[in-house]
Amino acid sequence: MQDEERIVGTQWWVASLGKTLIWARLHVLDSGLTRVFDCDGRTQPYDSEDSARTALLDAEFRAWDGLDDEDAAGLGFTLDAVQPPQAETDEALRELMVQTLGRH
Repeated sequence: MQDEERIVGTQWWVASLGKTLIWARLHVLDSGLTRVFDCDGRTQPYDSEDSARTALLDAEFRAWDGLDDEDAAGLGFTLDAVQPPQAETDEALRELMVQTLGRH
């Protein structure tokens, strides 16, 4: 579609609540606007990447690409055992945005 803005970047963010991981996906658009897809299946628009990142940080999310082994351990998992969810559609992805960690 010509009116559709092109996605030029995708970032995954994660928060943990006990043994539960909650994911958020941040899309950066070619206009500089951003959209955050959350675990409830909502897409929240933001006027910049900075404002979206600030909102995610305020909600205690951590940028997936910034995590190291120590950060992951603090959130209750290892980087080898967890990856951001993937699906063909946002509808299918919504079902994967909350993950319960198994006992290891």
